[in-house]
Amino acid sequence: LGFGAVWVGGSPAADLSIVESLLAATERIVVATGIVSIWSTTPDDLAAAYHRVVQAHPGRFLLGLGTSHPERWGAQAAKPYDALVAFLDALGERGVPVEGRVLAALGPRVLRLSRERALGAHPYLVTPEHTRRAREILGEGPLLAPEQRVVLRADPEEARAIGRPTVQTPYLGLVNYRRNLERLGYATDELDGGGSDRLIDDLVVYGEPATIAQRLGAHLEAGADHVAVQLLPGPGDDLRTGYTALARMLGLESR
Repeated sequence: LGFGAVWVGGSPAADLSIVESLLAATERIVVATGIVSIWSTTPDDLAAAYHRVVQAHPGRFLLGLGTSHPERWGAQAAKPYDALVAFLDALGERGVPVEGRVLAALGPRVLRLSRERALGAHPYLVTPEHTRRAREILGEGPLLAPEQRVVLRADPEEARAIGRPTVQTPYLGLVNYRRNLERLGYATDELDGGGSDRLIDDLVVYGEPATIAQRLGAHLEAGADHVAVQLLPGPGDDLRTGYTALARMLGLESR
C-alpha cells in the first residue's frame, strides 16, 4: 500500500517474536516496536533478541523502547530516567547500536536523551505543536516519528465516540501523559471526564479525505520525518479496508 513501516504497539514482548513473524511474512517493509518496556525485560535478553532479529533481517528492524508509565510497573519505575540511561548503557555494552534504537519521549529531558543516545524519538499521543517543540529540541538529523490517531469518519460526534475511549483509557489517567498535555496548554478540566471536545479533536484526526491528509501532513510540516498512523476502527470496520482507503487519501499507492 506504500506505508513505510509497521509499528507494533501495546508494549510488545521483549522476545520480539511478533517482530520476527511480521518480518518473515514480508520482504521490504521496516518493522518497529512502539515500545518495548525496559521493565519487562533485561538488557541481556533484549540485546540477544535484537541481534537475532537483525541478523535474520538486516536493515528492517528498529527497536523502540522506553519506560512506559509508573502506574503499570509500580515501585520499580520510581526513577525512570536514571533507569533508562542505565539500560541504554547496558544495551550499548552488548552491541545494540545507537542507530538501531529509538526512544519513547514526551518531555524535554528524554527528547534530549533521544538525540544523544538513540536514532531519535517516537512520541505517543501528541499534536503537531508537540512535534514542532520536539524538533527544536532534537535539532536536525535525529528521527522524529510521532504517533497520530485517525478515524475515517466525517461526522465529529461519530468520530469522537470512536476516538475518545482510546484517549481516556488509560492515557488521561496517567501522570506522564497528563503532564505532557498540560505542557501543550490543555487545562486540567480538559483532561477530566473523558477529555474535552477540543482535546479529542486535536488528538484524533477525522474528517473528509483532504482534511485527514492535511492534518497528518501538519506533523511533517512541524518537523516529523515519519508519522505512525494508528487507525481506530468503528463498529463493523475492517482495518485492512481502512488502511487501503487511507493509503489512497495520502497518495501512497502511487509510490
